[in-house]
Amino acid sequence: MKIGYSPKVLQLFMNPKNVGALDDANVTSIAGSVACGDMIKLYLKINENDVIEKITFESYGCAANIATSSMITEMVKGKHVDEVRKLTLKDEVEQLGGLPKIKYHCAALAVTALRIALDKWEVISGRKKIDETLIKRMLRGLLDPHTDRDLLSSGAVDKIEIEDGKVRILLNVPQDEYFDEIVSNIREAFEKLPVELEVMSNAV
Repeated sequence: MKIGYSPKVLQLFMNPKNVGALDDANVTSIAGSVACGDMIKLYLKINENDVIEKITFESYGCAANIATSSMITEMVKGKHVDEVRKLTLKDEVEQLGGLPKIKYHCAALAVTALRIALDKWEVISGRKKIDETLIKRMLRGLLDPHTDRDLLSSGAVDKIEIEDGKVRILLNVPQDEYFDEIVSNIREAFEKLPVELEVMSNAV
């Protein structure tokens, strides 16, 4: 063991599996923030039978972030979404052979991104309409660089409006060096969803 990492974590860090963008993905999701240090983006191709045919990731962060992202893709590839929904943070950490406590947030990011992807699939596949619950779940997966907390907990989101296939998000953050990063992350979170998105700031 090196600096608290299990052999499995080190193996996946040195030789991660399922890395890179997936051109034929029909679902994507992100969690974290590059500005805060750790971020994961998942790409999934889910077929008409709700089976995850392909899944890849892009990771920005430490060794644990890469390893946990790689592990989550291996754990769900080829499985039905109903089975995947039962996966927990504990399941992932056990598959990794453990993680240093300080790195648990990396595994949490991977599980969060996966759950968001499955929720988005419900909308993309036409089973559900986009609602405030899903939008808040996606925003909780994104971090505010000003506070290192998620966008909702930090108070960065002032208002969410949904009407006729349009979503409007009003932010309570200054238009400083982090503003474009926040807006970009929100737009990326909405990728593949059949909605028209508008993001604005009401901060002075």
